[in-house]
Amino acid sequence: MSTDALELRGLSVSYDGTPALTDVHLTVAAGEMVALLGPSGSGKSTLLHAVAGFHAPRAGEVWLGGQRVAAPDGGEPPERRGVAMVFQNYALWPHLTALDTVAYPGRRRGLRRSQARAEAMAILERLQVAHLAHRRPSELSGGEQQRVGLGRALARHAALYLFDEPTAHLDTHVRGVFLEELLTRRRESGAAALYATHDAEEALGVADRVVLLAAGRVVQVGTPEEVYRRPVDLWAARLTGPASVLTGPDGAVLVRPEWARLAGDRTAVVDDVWFRGPHSDYLLNTDAGRLLVREPGPPRHQSGETVAWSLLESWALDGAVDLPDQVSRNFAGPE
Repeated sequence: MSTDALELRGLSVSYDGTPALTDVHLTVAAGEMVALLGPSGSGKSTLLHAVAGFHAPRAGEVWLGGQRVAAPDGGEPPERRGVAMVFQNYALWPHLTALDTVAYPGRRRGLRRSQARAEAMAILERLQVAHLAHRRPSELSGGEQQRVGLGRALARHAALYLFDEPTAHLDTHVRGVFLEELLTRRRESGAAALYATHDAEEALGVADRVVLLAAGRVVQVGTPEEVYRRPVDLWAARLTGPASVLTGPDGAVLVRPEWARLAGDRTAVVDDVWFRGPHSDYLLNTDAGRLLVREPGPPRHQSGETVAWSLLESWALDGAVDLPDQVSRNFAGPE
């Protein structure tokens, strides 16, 4: 039987008596990528820091690779936990070059300087920043610094990686490149990872499972498809993407923008239209409430037009059951 890379058993953490995490139970299997998704203050960074050893638990335990490393009565220091962390603020040493920064973990593992530097250069080459090997952080852009930070983490050869909103300060293009590199290198290493983010699209795109956090508590855990298509409540639904709520005789149902179409036997008035590039969003005023509909291509309707619409899919927020397309004609009353 394989041992989980990480297990949290009723983990609680407080700051000056104020709870930051409360009774968190979570496992991360070997080789699994788990995303922590939540708004600012939800406890994402606190959870990562508790795993890394920067915060001691008020209650509960942290287990890494089958070994208990933290409990209220003590634990292993960060340097003995075998985890690697990538911070959102890069946390690079200002006096070290990119090469020596990435070589540092190898030196800590006992490699000779030449061996550590050769390994570091190979990592920088894979991350496409080898030409910057002799520059210091002040001479690197934000995206370049973040790649060096990732390189330093990869050089740890850790069984578990902790990513604390690593793309928060990157522009769209650099973010995409960084995420591609991160996923590729992590798969190559076979390591497990916890990835904290407030970006739903990012969490759903990188993770094997997603943990939704609110005020230090776990709200839902599931695959990206499960948390998106089967949210436990409206808060969870809106955390993971755009969502409309329609009302009818059978209660409230959730509708994602792509779960409706501008065709069918119902009518609505277009309140607003937004061109998003690859698709257009329409806000409809229906007899069941306001509905956001997404279609590919540029807008083909304008505000004030009357359009036809129907549902392809929906999710009952109270009964949590699928509703067929024809249920749309049973809706009545305002939102």
